[in-house]
Amino acid sequence: MAKPAWLRVEIGPDRAGYERVCAVLREEGLHTVCESAHCPNLPTCFGAGTATFMILGDICTRACRFCAVNHGNPRPPDPTEPKRLAQAVKKLGLRYAVLTSVDRDDLPDGGASHFAACIRAIKEAAPETKVEALIPDFSGEKEALKAVVKAGPDVVGHNLETVRRLSPLVRDRRAGYDLSLAVLRTLKALKPELLTKSSLLLGLGEEEAEVEEALWDLRQAGVDIVVLGQYLRPTPRQLPVGRYVPPSEFSAWAERARKMGFRAVVAEPLARTSFRAAEVYRELLCASSST
Repeated sequence: MAKPAWLRVEIGPDRAGYERVCAVLREEGLHTVCESAHCPNLPTCFGAGTATFMILGDICTRACRFCAVNHGNPRPPDPTEPKRLAQAVKKLGLRYAVLTSVDRDDLPDGGASHFAACIRAIKEAAPETKVEALIPDFSGEKEALKAVVKAGPDVVGHNLETVRRLSPLVRDRRAGYDLSLAVLRTLKALKPELLTKSSLLLGLGEEEAEVEEALWDLRQAGVDIVVLGQYLRPTPRQLPVGRYVPPSEFSAWAERARKMGFRAVVAEPLARTSFRAAEVYRELLCASSST
């Protein structure tokens, strides 16, 4: 199935910015989900001088069928990573940093304490930098979620990924539709004022009513920000694309999601969870200060 014209990606406005991000990542020995997951927005984001850092290594203990991140047996967490991450944020002059991680079912807390240490390191080294944490489910363990929230992220995201019917096909058996909703509800219960976020990939074979159900489920879980994007098969090993959703449908979903009460919506073919993250955060701050 040929990709339509609206899925073309170009490098960001600053080639030097792209090269600088690559250089800093090499200097500090850091991973990004942009590279590991073959994100289509990598040229644009790197060109704009930003990236989504992937902590806890680049090997995931789960094997979701939509994701290109390597899976297997990862190494123990590197205790120097929080410091190196904070140094990279300072070198790049980031005002908004997005952190995500592989799943680490091999660790007692799923890697939550390491995630929290990374957030604290950035906050200490760059107090003005806002931090968004895109977390795994930590098997739903409340203490693990509490550790991340206590570290003081400005936004916490956890992805539902797809509709209920397709979740067992698309995601690893240890993940789950209801588990993800429970994680999002727990985050909101732990800190009601915390901005929470989730995303859905479209084009995997979902029906319109199923997408609407998923959006309502996310609202019931207290999610503030929702992102909808087109699923793109990263390599031949992952699930094939069911269909390419045209931009007009994404615009229609954006309107419906706003009417459901989401505080912010990003819905376009190339949108991913961290896409326009800083911009959305600033818009929400402006909206809050004007009310």
